[in-house]
Amino acid sequence: MFSGGSYEEVARWLWNFLTAHAKREDPRFEVELEAGDKREGKSYAARLRFGTGLDAPWEFDYKDVANNRGSLAWCEQLAGQTRARARALLAVAGSTGAA
Repeated sequence: MFSGGSYEEVARWLWNFLTAHAKREDPRFEVELEAGDKREGKSYAARLRFGTGLDAPWEFDYKDVANNRGSLAWCEQLAGQTRARARALLAVAGSTGAA
């Protein structure tokens, strides 16, 4: 149903998806999505931000996201990875007192 789409449309979908699942761990999470310029039409890099904490870049291939965003199994796996990354960032923020 949601497979395919322009580079910009898929970027919006990816940002919304990652944001929704990170915020399930804590509503203060933000997602930074790098797209365009040298990545245009090829890839994205996402990072979760919690207060001053920022996790490592997470690379996504445009065609992989575009082709699989309609797959329940793929989305379930991505949601689980997102929430796990969010929990790890929360643990670091909790141990340093940063938020």
